[in-house]
Amino acid sequence: MARYTGPKDRLSRSEGFDLFGKGAKLTRLAVPPGVHGPKGSRRRPSRYRLQLREKQKTRRLYGVLERQFKGYVEKALKSRGNSGEVLLSLLEQRLDNVVFRLNFAPTRPAARQLVSHRQVLIDGKKVNIPSYQVEPGETITLTTKAMEIPAIKKLIETKKLTIPDWLARKAVVGKVKRLPVVDDISEPISTQDIIEFYSR
Repeated sequence: MARYTGPKDRLSRSEGFDLFGKGAKLTRLAVPPGVHGPKGSRRRPSRYRLQLREKQKTRRLYGVLERQFKGYVEKALKSRGNSGEVLLSLLEQRLDNVVFRLNFAPTRPAARQLVSHRQVLIDGKKVNIPSYQVEPGETITLTTKAMEIPAIKKLIETKKLTIPDWLARKAVVGKVKRLPVVDDISEPISTQDIIEFYSR
């Protein structure tokens, strides 16, 4: 299973956005990576560059490689609804993202690792595919072993939870109430730029 293993701070700095939830641990976010740093190109970015950066930011935010991300876009373009909304819905429905949204893991990479190590249950059955698309009505829980991990245990015991409206959680049981919509997503994502990038 392919995944990015390079320096994550560099990716966040190139997008000017904390992609991996590092918070205060991420330094120099406003400084682009590279030897030239902020002294690089001062020209106004082209439309193509803006679209590319938006695509890269979204792809890296959800931890999806190019080929798989393109597959999501193609599926969204073939759908009957708004392509941008369908794309975000497909990304949000990924199991690793749902585990993260339910606050069962501190970051998406951590959620992906939980899923890959068979520590996540869908309706009582172990699922180890991070890209698994959850559906309304399905319940998501963690194995007993996962709940013993200190970082996970601390999250589970947290009283103040921020759970998207399309999900519900009670103790260590999460449930998908409905499909996600654009208003459910807190990160700033321009789906129009992404769709236009792939429609060239």
